[in-house]
Amino acid sequence: MPLPILNIAAYLFVPLDDRETLQPRLLAAAQARALVGTILLAEEGINLFLAGEPEPLRAFLTELRGDARFAALEAKESWSAELPFRRLLVKLKREIIRMNHPAIQPAAGRAPAVDAPTLKRWLDQGHDDAGQPVVLLDTRNAFEVDFGSFEGAIDWRIDKFTEFPQAVQEHRAELEGKTVVSFCTGGIRCEKAAIYMREQGLPHVLQLEGGILKYFEEVGGAHYRGDCFVFDEREALAPDLSARRSLP
Repeated sequence: MPLPILNIAAYLFVPLDDRETLQPRLLAAAQARALVGTILLAEEGINLFLAGEPEPLRAFLTELRGDARFAALEAKESWSAELPFRRLLVKLKREIIRMNHPAIQPAAGRAPAVDAPTLKRWLDQGHDDAGQPVVLLDTRNAFEVDFGSFEGAIDWRIDKFTEFPQAVQEHRAELEGKTVVSFCTGGIRCEKAAIYMREQGLPHVLQLEGGILKYFEEVGGAHYRGDCFVFDEREALAPDLSARRSLP
C-alpha cells in the first residue's frame, strides 16, 4: 500500500520582481491545502520543499505553474508515512541558495546538464561518450556527504556553499582535462557550481539534472553508496527513496 504523504522538492531560477506580493499569495494557497514545508523566494527564483496529501499538493503545483514564470518547474517526489515538517514557511531571501557571487545568474543561461540514465551509462563504461574520463564533484556540505555519495566522488569538505568558489581555485588541477559532473541533493547547488566552473575556464563541466534525488528516482542507487541527506525530519533517503528513520 503506498505511503500517504507526498513530499516534493523543486526549484527554478527565474527573475522575480514581485516577491513581496507573491509571498502572501503562495502562503494562502499552500495553507488552503494544508501543506507544510518551506518556500524560498529571491530575485533569482524560487525553491520549495513541501509535503501534504497528494491531490492538494499536486493542485498547488498546478496553480503555481499557471504563472508563466513557473511553467517549467519540475518536482522530485518521494513518499512518507507522516508529515516531515511541522509548519509552513514562505520566506524572502537574498538568494535561494547562497553563493555570494551575484554575477552567477542561472536564469540568464544554464550550464549543460547530463540526465541520470546517461550518467549511469558513463559510470558503467568508465568514460563519457567522447572517451574522456568522468569525475563526479560533490558540491554539498561535508556533513551531508558523510551520509552518502557517489563512488569515487571528489569531496572538498566544505562547510557551506559560499566556500565552493575558493575550493575551485585551490583544487582546479583535479578537474582539468576531464568531464566534470557536479551534483547535489536536488540540483540547485550543482547548477550554480557548474556555471561558476565554466566561467573560470573549465569547459567540460556538466550538472547532474535534478541532483541525487532525480538520479534515485530514475535509476536507483547504481554507483552510489549510502543515503542522501534531506533537510526535513526524515533526515536522509535511501536510493529507493524510503526514509532513513521513522518520523516521531
